[in-house]
Amino acid sequence: MKPVFILVRPQLAENVGTAARAMMNCAIDEMRLVDPDEDHLCSRAICASSGAEEILKNAKVFKTVHEAIADLQKVYATTGRPRDMVKPIFTGVGMAQDLNLCLKKDIKCGVLFGPERTGLENQDMDEADAIVKIPLNPEHTSLNLAQAILLVGYEIFRLSDSTKEYQFSVSEDNFADKTELKYFFNHLDRVLEERGYYPDLDKKPRMVRNLQNIFLRAQLTSQEIRTLHGVIDHLSK
Repeated sequence: MKPVFILVRPQLAENVGTAARAMMNCAIDEMRLVDPDEDHLCSRAICASSGAEEILKNAKVFKTVHEAIADLQKVYATTGRPRDMVKPIFTGVGMAQDLNLCLKKDIKCGVLFGPERTGLENQDMDEADAIVKIPLNPEHTSLNLAQAILLVGYEIFRLSDSTKEYQFSVSEDNFADKTELKYFFNHLDRVLEERGYYPDLDKKPRMVRNLQNIFLRAQLTSQEIRTLHGVIDHLSK
């Protein structure tokens, strides 16, 4: 199951289009619109969606928030302004974690996003079970519609994303194996020896080890090893 994103009284077709684009970025595909000012299938919206027009074509339109969320079991309302309401308040991360637990229990969830100019009104917020407030610079918390959707959607998406936090990008070449590295180290050592780089033979083992560690940390590819062989050959002439 995935959450439903409900855009309440969006004002510009272009903003609905960019909202669809942001949803597609985060693999969220069910959009609902409450009393939009403009046609969400007009050319401006389609163009702004940048390839996410399928979300626009499948979007459902409702007259009121109540109608739009009638089949949902838990609803979160996004806001950047303080509200005088007694409701749970989540950050984006907290909302994503709570929503993920609900989805695993087959609880159908939705997230409300307000109009571009004013955000959700209090009567819209009354329909929600919880509030989502993204921590931002307290002196400027204003977001446009697509930004808000991307921030919320990303926090939901990243819980199911398995991308490693850190990795090397190796395109067409593979990392050098130990045989290639050993041959390179011997080549480097031989040239340095010939050029008198080791002034004190007692210190040579430590110097060799330090040099090898430098190159090992670099996680060299086979192509990079071949390049370094060429550099050493050129400098030794």
